[in-house]
Amino acid sequence: MNFEDLSTLRPDLAFIAHWVPKGAHVLDVGCGDGAMLSYLGSDKRCTGYGIEIDDHKVLESAARGVDVIQHDMEKGLGIFGDNSFDTVLCLSSLQMMQHVEALLRDIVRVGAEAIVSFPNFAYWPHRVALLRGRMPVSRSLPYQWYDTPNVRCATIYDFEELAQECGLEVLERVALVGGRPVSVLPNLRGSLAVFRLRKKGRPAP
Repeated sequence: MNFEDLSTLRPDLAFIAHWVPKGAHVLDVGCGDGAMLSYLGSDKRCTGYGIEIDDHKVLESAARGVDVIQHDMEKGLGIFGDNSFDTVLCLSSLQMMQHVEALLRDIVRVGAEAIVSFPNFAYWPHRVALLRGRMPVSRSLPYQWYDTPNVRCATIYDFEELAQECGLEVLERVALVGGRPVSVLPNLRGSLAVFRLRKKGRPAP
């Protein structure tokens, strides 16, 4: 997969990909159909693995040539040692976890850096929906309340607070709409929050 394909299919992934160094050893936690790892492998010469639990998505990832491990992320990343990867990705998956704090700590344990993204619940259309007495439904939150896989809702400010409590350093933070960064009022105008993190006190690679 080339950059143009990724930009068309998932503009958010195309933006996030530029934070991953060339030749990095990458773990993609909740890799879905493997589109990101496929691009990183072919265009940035990255190596690594994807983790996914869904049978259909595991097959899609394998069909793209991605080395994928079928594993329940709720059970943690104990199958990997400390600092096994240069970069750990957890893209639009963290909000589906019951034990967010434990997984976040595990992500920065196994990776020198982590890139995490999640739907920003403070995005203005979500606020408007709540004012109307309805649960939000949008491109970043496309499910109805009764069939959503999301079990957690967070804003950019919420996640910053959690990162601090977990002893993480925020290296970069951006809010995206349609794959493009929002600089003014990001917690109001950004539909997807993206953070680049590392454990506090860990030296830069």
